[in-house]
Amino acid sequence: MAHYLSNLNSSDKYDAGPNYHSNKIVNSKLVLLGDTSVGKSCIVVRFAKNEFYEYQESTIGAAFMTQLIDIGECTIKFEIWDTAGQERYRSLAPMYYRGASAAVIVYDITNKKSFEGAKGWIHELKSVHSNDIIIALAGNKKDLEKNRVVDREVSTQRADLPLSH
Repeated sequence: MAHYLSNLNSSDKYDAGPNYHSNKIVNSKLVLLGDTSVGKSCIVVRFAKNEFYEYQESTIGAAFMTQLIDIGECTIKFEIWDTAGQERYRSLAPMYYRGASAAVIVYDITNKKSFEGAKGWIHELKSVHSNDIIIALAGNKKDLEKNRVVDREVSTQRADLPLSH
């Protein structure tokens, strides 16, 4: 079971809930990247709190959350960085994804331009990390399926995106 903890530092003492045992804790930095308004913050809030807000204010710079997930005898402490997608903040992105173990590149299934923008995010990320980062591509806004413009087949095939995993 996952537990939501906000602004947790690795040196903090915490109660991870009733299912917590003294497992080994592995820190893993996860960053969400994508163009503006693709729903990165909504994904983080859904993952961390299992909540959905119809309206989400734009992220300024980046937002940070911590999420614990028990896997066998190990607890993964995800440090999740939700980056701003606006062009004016793009130059800050490398500061947030430096040292990341994994990245989720998010696009909006109702916005073809955001899918094309995913290529740029992946190229940028790979230029800094080479092949030492796990990259996932996520089509978001499934609730707007009737407005889909990014074809399922194309997105499933990753549209020749330069993904290593």
